[in-house]
Amino acid sequence: MAQQKSWDSYFCNLTSYFCIFNFMASTEKSTASARRFLVRGRVQGVGFRWFVEREAHILQIAGWVRNNPDGSVEVLAMGTRDQLAGLRSRLQEGPRAARVDDVQESDSEPVAGLNSFQVRGA
Repeated sequence: MAQQKSWDSYFCNLTSYFCIFNFMASTEKSTASARRFLVRGRVQGVGFRWFVEREAHILQIAGWVRNNPDGSVEVLAMGTRDQLAGLRSRLQEGPRAARVDDVQESDSEPVAGLNSFQVRGA
């Protein structure tokens, strides 16, 4: 018998831009994996981290995004394979003001207790 998603997950799918809940349904947590993305180009000072945060919420991904001193943006994302593929696609596109030259992707270890998405550094 398949486990049903919670009302919060259903509600968030209907109102993706306005969600502030913990999105990951219990059935997705068991199959979640983690990926690290390094995005290069004109990706700092253009709203890239907030763009990533919004897309992660829409895709129901947990993790974080931060600026690196070398001008790149780093993302740790945890979700299903399909969710992570969707995020990679959005990272390659970026927000309007950005120019994405390269997105490197590598395996990462899931972080216990990380069940929301956050912008790190300000």
